[in-house]
Amino acid sequence: MDKTALRVVIADDEPITRMDLKEILEEKGYQVIGEATDGFDALELCKNNSPDVVLMDIKMPLLDGLSAARILQEEHVPTAVVLLTAYSEKEFIEKAKASGVSGYLVKPVDEKSIIPCIELAVARNREMQKLQKDIAKAEERLESRSIVEKAKGKIMESNGLNEQEAYEFIRKLSQTKKLSMRRVAEIILQAGG
Repeated sequence: MDKTALRVVIADDEPITRMDLKEILEEKGYQVIGEATDGFDALELCKNNSPDVVLMDIKMPLLDGLSAARILQEEHVPTAVVLLTAYSEKEFIEKAKASGVSGYLVKPVDEKSIIPCIELAVARNREMQKLQKDIAKAEERLESRSIVEKAKGKIMESNGLNEQEAYEFIRKLSQTKKLSMRRVAEIILQAGG
């Protein structure tokens, strides 16, 4: 993965921690595009700048890192989240899993641990984004096919056509009107009984 292309947001309420992380990352060619002192600012930076990864402390004022990570996931912000924390207890790890977190590092963080974690988190996040897009496309195709099938049934019933003739009717109408077969089928289904 070309790390020079990776854009990072750092969210930690400790200025020294942010400064240290920024120094490590910029030395390695990453682009730090924003810094936040709480979860609210981290959310806005991620929504407005689409970083590849956000390094986020769990314990921050106003909105903690776990809650911010969960909100990013719920709002489908395609940013990998790596939590930074002084806590390694199982409870925090379980909450991190449930929040859609891509990585978890226990402070103090050093270059040897943060770089591989970021690289893997971003790679896995990109794979997940691609899978989600593929699933959405498959669902869209299935939905379109279902709508066309229903319209074919309606045409077969109302016009006494067989399945192939009903399909051809929709296909020709689609070409003539320069509409997708799905749109033609939707109109047929919306038309009177």
